[in-house]
Amino acid sequence: MIPFILHLLGILSLLFPVHAVDVIGRLQWNDVCPGLLELGPSKVVLDNGRRSGNVVQDGSFTIYDVPTGTYILSVLTHDFVFDQLRIDVLQDAIVEVRPYLPGTPLNPPVPNRLQYPLALTPRTKHKYFVPPDSFNMLGMLKSPMVLMMVFTGAMVLAMPYLMKNMDPEALEEFKEQQAKVAKMQSAMTNGDFKSGFSALLPAGDEAPKETQSSSTSTGTSKGSQGSKTRGKKRK
Repeated sequence: MIPFILHLLGILSLLFPVHAVDVIGRLQWNDVCPGLLELGPSKVVLDNGRRSGNVVQDGSFTIYDVPTGTYILSVLTHDFVFDQLRIDVLQDAIVEVRPYLPGTPLNPPVPNRLQYPLALTPRTKHKYFVPPDSFNMLGMLKSPMVLMMVFTGAMVLAMPYLMKNMDPEALEEFKEQQAKVAKMQSAMTNGDFKSGFSALLPAGDEAPKETQSSSTSTGTSKGSQGSKTRGKKRK
């Protein structure tokens, strides 16, 4: 029975041949990755691990029995970055290699081809640790908060010299403005917004109101006195 099954499988393999090839290539060492010791544990895979091959000491690798089809070849390693390639295994056991950019469609294939057997070069090394930035005096001085503090300190130091050089009238006006600002801040702190805003009004805006109120009261008193006089005359 077993010889009959083997004979049948042989006939089927002749009727329906399965084309499979070994995909071979090599990792070319450079200054980024000078050897297998620096590369560490790694593997060359097709389509995220459907088929794979190990990297040996000289950088070569072989992926055995790859059937007809289109694949994406990648190098899985912890520390280094390699280009991905498109591998086309044709019916007549021919392997075509093309560049591949992740995210691009497979069809239609790009016209330019690469050499075979494969030659892959490490592009760059992953940087998992970023050293902290050292103290930067210039960067600190560019901060808006630091600039405000420096400006405030300069104004505090320069204010006495500015006040000495001011004429008496300007100095008196400056002190009045400071008093108004202090009064406004005190009123705002206590919740008296009306008094706070009125403290900033010029004295000339309040004087007409006082004159108008005094003239109104004077007119009212005169009117009342005139009424009393007319009343006495009638009697």
